[in-house]
This record gives sequence, C-alpha cells and structure tokens, in this order.
Amino acid sequence: MGIKGYVMNIQPFSVNDGDGIRTTVFLAGCPLRCSWCSNPEGMTMEEKVNAETGESMVSLMDADEVLAKVQKHRLFYAYSGGGITFSGGEPTMQTEFLDYLSAEIYDRGYSMAIETSGMFDWDRVAHILGRMDLIFMDLKIMDDAKHLKYTGVSNKQILENIARIKSLSTDEQGPEVVIRIPVVGGVNDDEDNIRSSAAYVKEHVPGARMELLPYHNFGTIKYKALDLPYEHPEFRTPGRAEMERLRQIVREEGVEIADYR
Repeated sequence: MGIKGYVMNIQPFSVNDGDGIRTTVFLAGCPLRCSWCSNPEGMTMEEKVNAETGESMVSLMDADEVLAKVQKHRLFYAYSGGGITFSGGEPTMQTEFLDYLSAEIYDRGYSMAIETSGMFDWDRVAHILGRMDLIFMDLKIMDDAKHLKYTGVSNKQILENIARIKSLSTDEQGPEVVIRIPVVGGVNDDEDNIRSSAAYVKEHVPGARMELLPYHNFGTIKYKALDLPYEHPEFRTPGRAEMERLRQIVREEGVEIADYR
C-alpha cells in the first residue's frame, strides 16, 4: 500500500504561488485556527463533503496518484519556468506524505515552492524545506498575545523558524524566501505591526522579500458548505492606497517587496 494523504485540491495553471505556470497541491491539516481562514476545510485531516452539493472538499489520495496529476503539466513548467507549489492548510502537518512527494518531484527536476504558516517542528521539516526553490512563510502578527487571540497559537515557534531559514543556504545557494503578511483591516494593519515585522525579517533573514496580501472574504462560501458559522464583520479589506502605504513602510525598513498576485 502506498503513502496516502489528505488533499483539498490540486489546482493546475496557477500563477499566484511562485514563478511561471504552476500546479498547487493543497494539503489538509493546520495547527492554527485563524479567525479569517479562507480554507476551513483544511483545518483537520479527514475527508470532507460539501453539505450543499455532496461534492468532495477533502479526499484521501495516494501519493503516486498526486504525482501522476502534477506530471501531466510538465511541459508548462518547462516553458514557463514554473513548477509545483505545496499549500494548505499547513502542508508540513502531513510530513511523511510531503516528504515522499517532494523527494519524488525533486528527483524529476521540477521547481518546487511551499506556502507555510511557519508552525512546525524544524528538525522534522528542514530537509524538506531544503528541496524547495522558494519558501513562502507567513508572519501574521508580531505581538504574541494578539497572535494567540486571532490564530489560537503563540507566534514564538513561527518567529524561531523564520530566523532559522537562513541556515538552509550555503555559499549563497539555497531557497528564495518570501515572508507574507495577510493584512486584515482592524487586526494587523497598524504601522507598528508592519514596521516591526519588516525589521524582524531584515535582521533575521537578510535578502528575504516580503509580500503583503489584503484580506478577502471569498472563503465564506466554504463555511456555509461545511455548515460552519463565519461572523466577523469587524474584519476589513484594506484599500489600494492603504496597502501601498504599508508596503512603503516595509521598504523604509530596508526589505524588498514581492508581488505574485
């Protein structure tokens, strides 16, 4: 029997999760409970069905089946400079599944990226991260008490893991790093949070870029499909001018802005 894992979606022709045309593999399971989560089906590792349509939202899949699906689009990766991106949920939650997939894809020579919350055991995951060409890691809120309030966990381990990313690079060879902030109006869009986040990145991950992503409520339809409540009228989508102001703060702290959207 092959290695199996819980998969939310395999999305081909993605252009927002790294360079070129990519296939994004969304793996279920997450240690955080972000109040604004747009993928609630990925919070736990179990099969889930849309309560309204009966369609599968999370499926148990064999790793080789996943490999077959991503390999179908190998010509697009080659001609566009793209590849495969692992997302979630939190992809590192399924360590054995991710380890197998990333090792097989690495041997095939495809570019890989990962989107992670940063909440993982470094020693269990570092060798997987070392296979990546690009690491997106979230830094949601610098204030620990506020982070705990809105995500359900402390940010201590996340900050430690961000600081350890540089250990993956040797002789200037290593994965490109982008630290992402999902900017939620009324939660983490204040100047102090953005400035202190950028200062932390500048100090601990020299050369890393940052990407600021405005909050959206597109995921609310999924809560309805799962028969779950979603009531957060206090969350606001920052406007373009506000987002540009926050990006300028990041630049002022000496960190380059990335934009994959």
